[in-house]
Amino acid sequence: MKISKQLSKILISASFFLFVLSAQAQEVKEIWSEIEKKEIENTEQKNDIGTSINTDQLEGVKVKLSDENIVVDQNIDNSDILLAGLFDPDDNDLNLNMWSKTDGIKIKKLLEQIQSKNLSSFSERLMDVALLTNSYIPNQNFSLYEFENFTLDHLIKKKDFDLVEEFIQKNSSIKDKERLIKHVADYYLSLNKIENSCSAIESLSLITDEYLTYFKIYCLITQNKKDEAQLLFDLNSEQDSLNDFFIKKFEVLMGYEDNNFIFSDENVLYFHLSHKTDKKFLYYPSVESEEFIWKYLSNWNLLKNLKDFNLSDIDQVKFLEKATSEGIFDEKDLLNLYKKFQFEIDDLINYEDAVKNLSDYEGRALMYQRFLLADNLENKLSLLSKLNNSFENSNFKKSFDDELSKLLKKMDKKEIPLKFSDFYQINLITEENRKNKIKFNNEVFHQSKVLNYFLNKQSLPKTQKLTDNLLSKMKKDKNYSFNFKDVVLLQSLRADGIQIDQIEELSQYKSELNSEIDKMIENNESGMILLKLVEIIGEKELNELNSESLNFVIEIMNRTKLISLRNELLLEILPLKV
Repeated sequence: MKISKQLSKILISASFFLFVLSAQAQEVKEIWSEIEKKEIENTEQKNDIGTSINTDQLEGVKVKLSDENIVVDQNIDNSDILLAGLFDPDDNDLNLNMWSKTDGIKIKKLLEQIQSKNLSSFSERLMDVALLTNSYIPNQNFSLYEFENFTLDHLIKKKDFDLVEEFIQKNSSIKDKERLIKHVADYYLSLNKIENSCSAIESLSLITDEYLTYFKIYCLITQNKKDEAQLLFDLNSEQDSLNDFFIKKFEVLMGYEDNNFIFSDENVLYFHLSHKTDKKFLYYPSVESEEFIWKYLSNWNLLKNLKDFNLSDIDQVKFLEKATSEGIFDEKDLLNLYKKFQFEIDDLINYEDAVKNLSDYEGRALMYQRFLLADNLENKLSLLSKLNNSFENSNFKKSFDDELSKLLKKMDKKEIPLKFSDFYQINLITEENRKNKIKFNNEVFHQSKVLNYFLNKQSLPKTQKLTDNLLSKMKKDKNYSFNFKDVVLLQSLRADGIQIDQIEELSQYKSELNSEIDKMIENNESGMILLKLVEIIGEKELNELNSESLNFVIEIMNRTKLISLRNELLLEILPLKV
């Protein structure tokens, strides 16, 4: 029976394949005609440089080249080879030679150290500028391919998919484009946006990656192009490049089999195919589950059975809170989970006392339930404030920011009690406060209208006049003392050409750079200096840096004339924002 069934399947498959070939004979003929034409063109082009390498191939089919056909010139001058990027060097006070004078070995060593860190937001900003600025490749010990790999690693780790897509669009010739496309395709598939995944893959004129080949076949099936999917499948079958898991799933997707229960969570596509080919698919994630699984389950609405979660399992609930903070799990789903906790009536009434005896996540569940029962605006705001503080104390601030804003938007701004006005303004996410509106205060130098200069809203002469007036006023005020923030602002103004009389505190906070940094500044090694700044700031947000580290960073930026980036830093740490 088994032999008969296999023979039957072979005959059916063969008949189907002959039918496809017959129906598309003219199309296939045109394809091969076009390929032959390209081969001739390629041969003519290659003959001009003394080689005859033929790399044309059907999409998804890999062709190996013998080493004897590959000629490598070890003496090629790389000094005028541009790195893939997004930013014009002038945008951040850099130039095309930002890497030229630095030994590639030193760059690689520092990049490898940085890769192991979870960078803060400003460190990531500096890395974006360092790796995504159009510039020449380092002159020694660093190939274009190596540099591109570090850039791709950074983009993938950063998970800013808008930035990734922009990079792909502007740098279509990068060697390892398939790795980024795979990253984008997986991302959209986990978001239940198959069309976007397929669109990303279609941007590739040639596919050599096995995983993307499977993805391409699946896309053709979803686009109701089963004949093309079968043809691509058969071509790859002849190369023995299809694994058993995909073959089984392909049979169900094409309608040759009704259903199967083979499961794999090796990657996003396999997990998705496991889901789409199993009519009774059911999956419960665990603390150890990969990030993409949580995102997939959430966006494909497969986390309905939260009632089955073990709410007494601390690790599991805490993982959900962490996943929410990282954008994997939806904030609303987390709040719905909190509603499923069981509390006594007395605990809800006397929640302030009850919270003291509960774990942090149980306390958050209790406060959220109490908020839903609150009977007046002041009580609601008090509970939201305490709930928000609890998230912050557990380093899960982003687990509640969007939902908190939505809850605040439902309240009448005119009725907000005065003592909660700051809480309301700070946590209400609107276009206005997303821009971090600055409130000026001319009684404090680092909060004064001098900041307009760093916002590019004030000329240097006007800034000089305003600085003179403010300093004169503050020197006469015996109660005013210049603090650290005043001093770093004064030092930056002086670095830009503002004349400043001697102030005692300026020497108090003077920062001496080490010889290594001094040498980099003298050699105009601005790319390496950016990496050094990332190393100094590391995983700390700017408001977490001590005054010594901040002063050191700002002094380097002043000396290197990284004005735009320095201004971003100053506007982050100095002004009063509302």
